[in-house]
Amino acid sequence: MAVERALLSVFDKTGVVEFARRLAALKIEILSTGGTAKLLREAGLPVKDVSDLTSWPEMLGGRVKTLHPKVHGGLLYRRHNPDDLKQVKEHGITPIDLVVVNLYPFEATAAKEYLPPDELVENIDIGGPTMLRSAAKNFESVTVVTDPADYDRIAKELEGKGDTSLATRLDLARKVFGATSRYDSVITMNLERLAVHGEKLEVQPKAPLTERVYITLRRKQELRYGENPHQAAALYIPAGHPATGLAAAKQLQGKELSYNNYVDLEAARSLVSEFEGPAAVIIKHNNPCGAAEQSTLLDAYTKALASDPVSAFGGVLAFNHIVDALTAEEVAKLFVECIVAPGFADRAQEIFAAKKNLRLLLLPQGGLDHDKELQMKRILGGMLIQQPDLGNLNDKELKVATKREPTAAELADLKFAWKVSKHVKSNAIVFAKDRATLGVGAGQMSRVDSVKIAVIKAQNPLKGTAVASDAFFPFPDGVEEAAKAGATAVIQPGGSIKDSEVIATADRLGLAMVFTNMRHFLH
Repeated sequence: MAVERALLSVFDKTGVVEFARRLAALKIEILSTGGTAKLLREAGLPVKDVSDLTSWPEMLGGRVKTLHPKVHGGLLYRRHNPDDLKQVKEHGITPIDLVVVNLYPFEATAAKEYLPPDELVENIDIGGPTMLRSAAKNFESVTVVTDPADYDRIAKELEGKGDTSLATRLDLARKVFGATSRYDSVITMNLERLAVHGEKLEVQPKAPLTERVYITLRRKQELRYGENPHQAAALYIPAGHPATGLAAAKQLQGKELSYNNYVDLEAARSLVSEFEGPAAVIIKHNNPCGAAEQSTLLDAYTKALASDPVSAFGGVLAFNHIVDALTAEEVAKLFVECIVAPGFADRAQEIFAAKKNLRLLLLPQGGLDHDKELQMKRILGGMLIQQPDLGNLNDKELKVATKREPTAAELADLKFAWKVSKHVKSNAIVFAKDRATLGVGAGQMSRVDSVKIAVIKAQNPLKGTAVASDAFFPFPDGVEEAAKAGATAVIQPGGSIKDSEVIATADRLGLAMVFTNMRHFLH
């Protein structure tokens, strides 16, 4: 059945004039409202106001425009149902075959830190979602479009055969219900910001965690497999938003990515983003086995690799600067699963192209930003949600706990090791010197064992190193083991009931110890 009548009412007017022009060329009657009608008329297009169809004016400051039986009857009546056909004829309802609607920008408005209550409320779209839902419910007969990205696709179908296919209409209907569902969930969460004081509404600052959390995701790509080959996996991104961060990285070469690849790539990306100078990070099984920040990317990679070259085999690499040819030549000597960076020099790409199975990912602009999204972890029957760990060292809050203060070089290494420890599974211990890791102990049940493992893993002498611990030392034994290995300075949160014993041990061994008053557990 050919499309004869279309209703266009959009807030985002991107591409709507050109789309309407293509509809008009097909002799499709165009109905419209408010600003959309004005824009189309200014473009010289024939437009009929919805108020002429309904014989009712827009009213209540624009709150009521399309909420009328002649609109929703025209959308919802079943074209092959005899009773429906009888009723629409009786009441003078004409069919509306195509609906083009997008919604008030509630989410963008709600993103403001401060705004008056009426601005929040007035950006709740009523007529738009109602029309979208009516049209989407009757997708067997009605085409509904809410995304300007679909205009060209729909216009081409109409130009080809005068109508859209059932498959297209079903796909668009699914898209609509996803969009309206997400729209309502955003409204629900943001209405929690409204507080009543007496008889007056006020908008409160956003709470770190809302009472309700709604998540709408869309599948971006299927993955090679999950944690194991018998597990299916896919990458999903927030519906209604373009992909960002690692999810938006462009794969330049290599076979399909797996679930584990993405987990390790994110661990690498998040750690390398801690540094401003040229930095390299090597991740194995979600833990850094090497990290360094140096004056050149080549030096950073060389020192990161020297930290634990055995574990680096088959690892995942991240760089925070454009990978140059010299660095690429050195990296190419090692078997690596994936590399992610904000850029690759042409010659570097040529070098990596010879490694057919190497996955190369290019981060988009902003791909090294710190992740500010809520973190979620599934448990049986529920979901754990927390704010991301964005805690950084504040020099003014650092407290030297021992008699000896760290030297300037020791303090620089302590700060470096502390940044790395934040990205190591707890219990975490990191030995570092000259802004490079020398030994990493991760994920042990006792902190002293993490120290011992970091010492075992070290490929170079640990004399004069700085040691970071992601949480306090519960006993002096961890500090004793670190000193025995050659460490001269320690950074830790403090807060143990045995702090005095730990500090006394550090003093006895001649160590400098700094308290951060901040913990960095990573489970």
